[in-house]
Amino acid sequence: MGTGGSRAWRPNPSLPVSSFSHQLLPTASVCLLSAPFPARAVLHLSPQLLHLTTCAFHLLLYCPNLTAHAGEERESRHPRLTPAIPVPCLPSSSSFGTRMGATVFVQPLDLVKNRMQLSGEGAKTREYKTSFHALTSILRAEGLRGIYTGLSAGLLRQATYTTTRLGIYTVLFERLTGADGTPPGFLLKALIGMTAGATGAFVGTPAEVALIRMTADGRLPPDQRRGYKNVFNALIRIAREEGVPTLWRGCIPTMARAVVVNAAQLASYSQSKQFLLDSGYFSDNILCHFCASMISGLVTTAASMPVDIVKTRIQNMRMIDGKPEYKNGLDVLVKVVRYEGFFSLWKGFTPYYARLGPHTVLTFIFLEQMNKAYKRVFLSG
Repeated sequence: MGTGGSRAWRPNPSLPVSSFSHQLLPTASVCLLSAPFPARAVLHLSPQLLHLTTCAFHLLLYCPNLTAHAGEERESRHPRLTPAIPVPCLPSSSSFGTRMGATVFVQPLDLVKNRMQLSGEGAKTREYKTSFHALTSILRAEGLRGIYTGLSAGLLRQATYTTTRLGIYTVLFERLTGADGTPPGFLLKALIGMTAGATGAFVGTPAEVALIRMTADGRLPPDQRRGYKNVFNALIRIAREEGVPTLWRGCIPTMARAVVVNAAQLASYSQSKQFLLDSGYFSDNILCHFCASMISGLVTTAASMPVDIVKTRIQNMRMIDGKPEYKNGLDVLVKVVRYEGFFSLWKGFTPYYARLGPHTVLTFIFLEQMNKAYKRVFLSG
């Protein structure tokens, strides 16, 4: 994306300083959100920080010429100052490579989550008591290599989902930006983000189906395993043996999860931060941002897990006597609650939160610091 030929986004300096985050927050969050997808494990903060650093540059890239126009605003107030240099186009491989690399660290958490969500299916005895029990059991039975089963599918999912999501968001954001550079409103940007997330989820569904099946294979008896060699072998066999439409099995709950994560993360952080500030015990500092984002990560995990277990069960189901195990997503929810208990909808909560929680915390802390730096440098009198 170059500096010419496209309508550029510029922050609205006429708005109060406090509303700057409402201009910038949805744009940044779309680059940073995720699930399944972009969250990182607590024990692997190095790739997480690398990922967030890349997303910071994407924030500038997908808000075209942000630095340049900040310089213009500054120049109008202080004509003798040299305008800021326009932000160059960063190669898309920067974010792509970072996300792909971080997937290597996330994969064991994905596998543990998926195994736990499938544990106890059909009123059977639960295989795993806790996340730690699941992890140790998998390591004992399948070895270190076993916890990376499905890595090729995880990489393909990241490649298809992420690139589509960011591409769609960028196109919609530019088209809905006013001719004078006025960005879309907060709600419209949130809607753009959810639309982009849902579209990316649809495109990434075949890789998601392959991932679910590959990570679930190790829990089955040898004679019942599908035995996919890699993601491409899985996609070819699924299309040949079950038909091409099976590649998009569970696309509706997959898209719904993307929408829920985007909406819940945005809304819960904003609400939590306001609640903490109104309590009188917090000021607008990094401690407040940390606490608000921890709450946001918890709320987002709780809100999206029932949809996630529906997706996992549907994408892993088999045909029994020519009929699918589940009729639809509602049937999954009803059977899980009836045979496994209401709280089974949140199976795998710990590994899921371990992926989503740190990502949410670092996302919003990083974003708040960017907002403060921008206001201090460019919007101060």
